[in-house]
Amino acid sequence: MHLVDAAALPLASMTGSQLILVGADVKPGQTVLVSGAAGSVGRSAVFTAKDRGATVIAGVLKKQLDGAKNLGSDRVLALDDSAAFADLQPVDVVANTVRGKTAEDLMGKVKDGGIFASVTGAPANAARYPGVRTVAFISKQDAKNLEYTVEAARSGKLTIPIGSKLPLRQAAESHAAMAKGGAGKILLLP
Repeated sequence: MHLVDAAALPLASMTGSQLILVGADVKPGQTVLVSGAAGSVGRSAVFTAKDRGATVIAGVLKKQLDGAKNLGSDRVLALDDSAAFADLQPVDVVANTVRGKTAEDLMGKVKDGGIFASVTGAPANAARYPGVRTVAFISKQDAKNLEYTVEAARSGKLTIPIGSKLPLRQAAESHAAMAKGGAGKILLLP
């Protein structure tokens, strides 16, 4: 891994990893749905949940289905496909990285006694599911966790896509591009 590309690792990879290890406390054998699995935080969550011995469902958009096949999950599900979503059986854990209606819909897919751990806070309808423990998770810097994710990236088990590398003087343009959404991190170079 190139040193510049490594700049994309710390926040995204540690957030996804800690969402699984700390926020959801995933155990081997559990079924975990990772929403936003095609994103950087989601990719890290998928890797960590699989590494922990869970059965992992990568939740993505229909347009991301083909690209999501290489995430290492056991299954890929288009969260914006109403028929596929309706067929989803309840899971032990939702590791959530999205907001709004999708997050609210996912609350109904967690088994009683299960966990909805989210980096975007509790969904508006969380109170309607008293049998689901909701964890609004914020990652913290942790050297051991960073070593774990760096080793996963170095060995090729975890990839954080780099969308573009731009000179620092193009910071405004990079923020505009980021606001539109897209594939991968934007790295600003001196």
